Amino acid sequence: MNTILHGIELECMKGDIAKQPDMEAVVNAANAELMMGGGVAGALHRAAGPELAEAGAPMAPIKPGEAVLTEGFRLPNDVVIHCLGPVYGKDKPESELLQACYWNALRQAEENNIKSIAFPSISTGAFGYPVEEAAPAAMEEIAAQSRNLEQVEKIRFVLFSSQDLKEYEKALSRL
Repeated sequence: MNTILHGIELECMKGDIAKQPDMEAVVNAANAELMMGGGVAGALHRAAGPELAEAGAPMAPIKPGEAVLTEGFRLPNDVVIHCLGPVYGKDKPESELLQACYWNALRQAEENNIKSIAFPSISTGAFGYPVEEAAPAAMEEIAAQSRNLEQVEKIRFVLFSSQDLKEYEKALSRL
């Protein structure tokens, strides 16, 4: 599903975040230490190679809502923007921290002249954030920030499951 909002192309698709060769940046749903983990972090670290963890180590730990940038190494992307999403039920207020991830990732993209960025569904895996709450929060923040973007031209949500895709498409259709 695609749409244009304030001149920015927004897209939702099912796929592998580590296989987005047409995107300049991919977002890592990172852990605080910016190390290999499961889910998105594991997929990106495996594809990028050990240099990704080495590059992130001096910036760790990061706090929920924060975003930092590293080279993409063996990924087909120039850079990886690492965001630490909130742990649902622990990090409060969850929606504000989740939206801060998207805001800070887009700020990193703007500051680094990145034209295209791919996001996973941040915090909805091991961090337990319900996708039916996370998708609208993500889309609301993207919509709010899209008015101010000067560099970013394309934002893609790459979702792991059909259910996640359905929730993100529903949230996108409400914009």
